[in-house]
Amino acid sequence: MKKSDQYHKWVEWNSEDQVYVGKCPDLITGIHGEDPVRLYAELCEVVEEVVDHFESEGRTLPPPRTRPMQEVA
Repeated sequence: MKKSDQYHKWVEWNSEDQVYVGKCPDLITGIHGEDPVRLYAELCEVVEEVVDHFESEGRTLPPPRTRPMQEVA
């Protein structure tokens, strides 16, 4: 598993701005686009780039905290 796979990523519709928003709150605030499938692919690339950047700088990655349905037992 790649390190970037540890971080929860998703795409959702923003009705106010009429655009899809891709999120990975543990690493980035988000990106936006018009095609949800393409946007998710771009989001995965951006997250991978952020992970690579942290590693190239010798910085510690933040722990993955956001998990879907984390509170459900």
